[in-house]
Amino acid sequence: MNILSLDTCFDACSVAAGRGLRSLTPGISFAFEAMQKGHSERLMPMIEMVMDEAGLDFKTLDRIAVPFGPGTFTGTRICVSAARALALATGAQIVAVSSLKLMAMSPRIPSARTRRIAIATDARRDEVYLEVFDRHSLQTLVTPRCMRVADAPELFGPDPIIIAGSGAAAIAEAAHAAGIEATAILPDLLPDALDLLFPACELPVAPVLHPLYLRPPDAKPPAPSPFVGAGA
Repeated sequence: MNILSLDTCFDACSVAAGRGLRSLTPGISFAFEAMQKGHSERLMPMIEMVMDEAGLDFKTLDRIAVPFGPGTFTGTRICVSAARALALATGAQIVAVSSLKLMAMSPRIPSARTRRIAIATDARRDEVYLEVFDRHSLQTLVTPRCMRVADAPELFGPDPIIIAGSGAAAIAEAAHAAGIEATAILPDLLPDALDLLFPACELPVAPVLHPLYLRPPDAKPPAPSPFVGAGA
């Protein structure tokens, strides 16, 4: 199976391409660049580079794998729009996961005895994007949401929990105040398209891909001018 995966949801742009992923001799190429802006300018050159290095032609792609959010408004829109356009141009199927689940797939997350892991990313305004998983199956236990840091521990229950991501420390502090044993790890954790490449072989196809924003964009259109339409 030939797969292209990509991500631009947060402060990084990453792309991975895999040729013959179900064969004995797969070919893989990947790229990851941390960035707070400029995703749209870097994404297509990175895609072209990894496709060439993996020896893949766009018309041979079977699947395009992508996170659908949450993330920054612009980053999520770029990610979903690129996947849609590539699928339309190549005829490849789309498979998708949340950006928080992609972070939970990271091999950087150490093994532990806790049954659950939460991914929490800083959403500013004293809020986080949060999703909670079973550590072993990565089944979602608490669906993605944007919520106040102080309210997050209400979703955890009494058992110990590991929390990863840029919002982990704040959530762990709130959990400790509520009497819950919580350990914050990997504050620099970001989604990486490479971690989605092999799982994409088994993920169900997404018939429709919609971005998950969780809250409206910070930028708002200007208010109508009181002078527009006024008589001379």
